[in-house]
Amino acid sequence: MTTPIKIKPEAIEARSFAIIKEEFTERTGQRPEDLPVNHFAVIQRVIHATGDFDFARNMVFHHQAVTTAVTALRAGMNIVTDVNMVAAGINQRLLAPWGGKVICRIAEPEIAELAASRQATRAETAIKEALKTRPGIVAVGNAPTALLRLMELIADLAAQDRPRLIIGVPVGFVNAEESKQILSHKDYPFITSLGRKGGSSIAAAIINALLKLAQAAA
Repeated sequence: MTTPIKIKPEAIEARSFAIIKEEFTERTGQRPEDLPVNHFAVIQRVIHATGDFDFARNMVFHHQAVTTAVTALRAGMNIVTDVNMVAAGINQRLLAPWGGKVICRIAEPEIAELAASRQATRAETAIKEALKTRPGIVAVGNAPTALLRLMELIADLAAQDRPRLIIGVPVGFVNAEESKQILSHKDYPFITSLGRKGGSSIAAAIINALLKLAQAAA
């Protein structure tokens, strides 16, 4: 008979992270100490959000991804998301002290009208319009169309007008894998997860890990 352990609520997250670290090598074939510390912090939080150690192998980081993200967050730059589920999962309490906000425009009537007139999805339309505010981070956790359109738009922007980091982790069977593969070859900062796995919870977990790292950089 399986017996649940007795643990105080405030200790659950810390214990979960300890278990992930203890099992990491056996589950992934990699040692935590062989990974960049900041990358492991992000991967660990994604595994915590999903229970899936495959992300240790799937996740790809541009070499400047974490440092540029931390700088952007601490500078009070905003975060744009493709869908409300990503926005809802972000710890805005950690973001607030620096003045940044989370922006998701997908549910706005104006976006629906623009999308219909352009024969585009609401997600890609919302990203296009929000990009005009020059956000620090853009996170796509659901819609491959939004990630593909985002990369097209970034190609036309001067370096100083681009988001500091693109998080591209859409999930699914149509263009999710392809869009992330394209992102993984870009020369600007990105974090992605190769293959079909992804989703809103992964995008939010990545941002929350970056917020924790930004907080620790104080």
